[in-house]
Amino acid sequence: MERSKLFEWVKETNGTEPDYPWNDWNAVLRHAESKKWYAVILEVPVQKLGLTGNQIIDILNVKSDPLLIGSLRSKQGYFPAYHMNKEKWISIALDGSVPDDEIKNLLDMSYKLTRK
Repeated sequence: MERSKLFEWVKETNGTEPDYPWNDWNAVLRHAESKKWYAVILEVPVQKLGLTGNQIIDILNVKSDPLLIGSLRSKQGYFPAYHMNKEKWISIALDGSVPDDEIKNLLDMSYKLTRK
Protein backbone atom coordinates (compact mmCIF):
# COMPACT_ATOMS: atom_id res chain seq x y z
CA MET A 1 0.00 0.00 0.00
CA GLU A 2 1.38 3.38 -0.94
CA ARG A 3 1.38 6.26 1.49
CA SER A 4 -1.18 8.27 -0.52
CA LYS A 5 -3.56 5.30 -0.73
CA LEU A 6 -3.22 4.73 3.03
CA PHE A 7 -4.05 8.40 3.71
CA GLU A 8 -7.12 8.20 1.46
CA TRP A 9 -8.34 5.08 3.28
CA VAL A 10 -7.94 6.53 6.82
CA LYS A 11 -9.69 9.72 5.76
CA GLU A 12 -12.66 7.73 4.41
CA THR A 13 -12.72 5.30 7.33
CA ASN A 14 -11.77 7.41 10.36
CA GLY A 15 -11.93 10.99 9.10
CA THR A 16 -8.21 11.30 9.81
CA GLU A 17 -5.82 13.67 8.04
CA PRO A 18 -2.07 13.11 8.40
CA ASP A 19 -0.26 15.41 10.81
CA TYR A 20 3.38 16.38 10.15
CA PRO A 21 4.77 17.34 13.59
CA TRP A 22 8.42 17.24 12.51
CA ASN A 23 7.94 19.38 9.38
CA ASP A 24 9.25 16.61 7.13
CA TRP A 25 7.82 13.66 5.20
CA ASN A 26 7.10 11.64 8.38
CA ALA A 27 3.44 11.70 9.42
CA VAL A 28 1.30 10.84 12.43
CA LEU A 29 -2.31 9.65 12.36
CA ARG A 30 -4.23 10.79 15.44
CA HIS A 31 -7.67 10.44 16.95
CA ALA A 32 -9.57 13.68 16.31
CA GLU A 33 -10.92 14.02 19.85
CA SER A 34 -7.92 13.00 21.97
CA LYS A 35 -5.03 13.67 19.53
CA LYS A 36 -3.64 10.28 20.60
CA TRP A 37 -1.53 8.57 17.94
CA TYR A 38 -2.77 5.37 16.34
CA ALA A 39 -0.23 5.17 13.52
CA VAL A 40 3.03 6.71 12.36
CA ILE A 41 4.40 6.68 8.80
CA LEU A 42 8.17 7.08 8.62
CA GLU A 43 10.90 7.08 6.00
CA VAL A 44 13.56 4.67 7.25
CA PRO A 45 16.84 3.38 5.81
CA VAL A 46 16.46 -0.37 5.30
CA GLN A 47 19.58 -1.02 7.42
CA LYS A 48 17.64 0.24 10.49
CA LEU A 49 15.25 -2.68 9.92
CA GLY A 50 18.06 -5.22 9.70
CA LEU A 51 17.96 -5.44 5.89
CA THR A 52 20.80 -4.95 3.46
CA GLY A 53 20.97 -2.18 0.93
CA ASN A 54 21.04 1.58 1.03
CA GLN A 55 17.51 2.53 0.00
CA ILE A 56 14.97 4.32 2.15
CA ILE A 57 11.45 2.91 2.48
CA ASP A 58 8.20 4.00 4.05
CA ILE A 59 7.07 2.03 7.09
CA LEU A 60 3.87 2.14 9.08
CA ASN A 61 3.95 1.74 12.86
CA VAL A 62 0.71 0.51 14.41
CA LYS A 63 -0.31 -0.64 17.87
CA SER A 64 -1.32 -4.30 18.00
CA ASP A 65 -2.26 -7.12 20.32
CA PRO A 66 1.03 -8.32 21.86
CA LEU A 67 0.02 -11.94 21.15
CA LEU A 68 -0.32 -11.15 17.45
CA ILE A 69 2.96 -9.25 17.17
CA GLY A 70 5.12 -12.37 17.61
CA SER A 71 3.50 -14.19 14.71
CA LEU A 72 3.50 -11.10 12.49
CA ARG A 73 7.25 -10.58 12.93
CA SER A 74 7.87 -13.96 11.32
CA LYS A 75 6.15 -12.81 8.12
CA GLN A 76 7.72 -10.88 5.27
CA GLY A 77 7.27 -7.12 5.51
CA TYR A 78 6.89 -6.98 9.32
CA PHE A 79 9.57 -5.74 11.72
CA PRO A 80 9.98 -4.95 15.41
CA ALA A 81 8.56 -1.46 15.92
CA TYR A 82 10.97 1.25 14.85
CA HIS A 83 11.29 3.85 17.66
CA MET A 84 8.21 2.52 19.48
CA ASN A 85 7.47 0.00 22.23
CA LYS A 86 8.31 -3.31 20.52
CA GLU A 87 5.91 -5.28 22.72
CA LYS A 88 2.86 -3.24 21.73
CA TRP A 89 3.72 -1.78 18.32
CA ILE A 90 4.90 -3.26 15.02
CA SER A 91 6.41 -1.78 11.86
CA ILE A 92 5.03 -2.71 8.45
CA ALA A 93 6.95 -2.06 5.23
CA LEU A 94 4.88 -0.08 2.74
CA ASP A 95 6.70 -1.66 -0.20
CA GLY A 96 4.02 -4.04 -1.46
CA SER A 97 5.23 -7.01 0.62
CA VAL A 98 2.16 -6.86 2.91
CA PRO A 99 -1.32 -7.07 1.34
CA ASP A 100 -3.46 -3.92 1.59
CA ASP A 101 -6.22 -5.77 3.44
CA GLU A 102 -3.81 -6.85 6.18
CA ILE A 103 -2.58 -3.28 6.56
CA LYS A 104 -6.16 -1.99 6.77
CA ASN A 105 -7.07 -4.59 9.40
CA LEU A 106 -4.04 -3.69 11.50
CA LEU A 107 -4.75 0.04 11.15
CA ASP A 108 -8.31 -0.59 12.29
CA MET A 109 -7.06 -2.60 15.28
CA SER A 110 -4.61 0.16 16.20
CA TYR A 111 -7.35 2.77 15.95
CA LYS A 112 -9.54 0.77 18.33
CA LEU A 113 -6.71 -0.06 20.77
CA THR A 114 -5.72 3.61 21.12
CA ARG A 115 -9.24 5.01 21.48
CA LYS A 116 -10.21 6.48 24.86
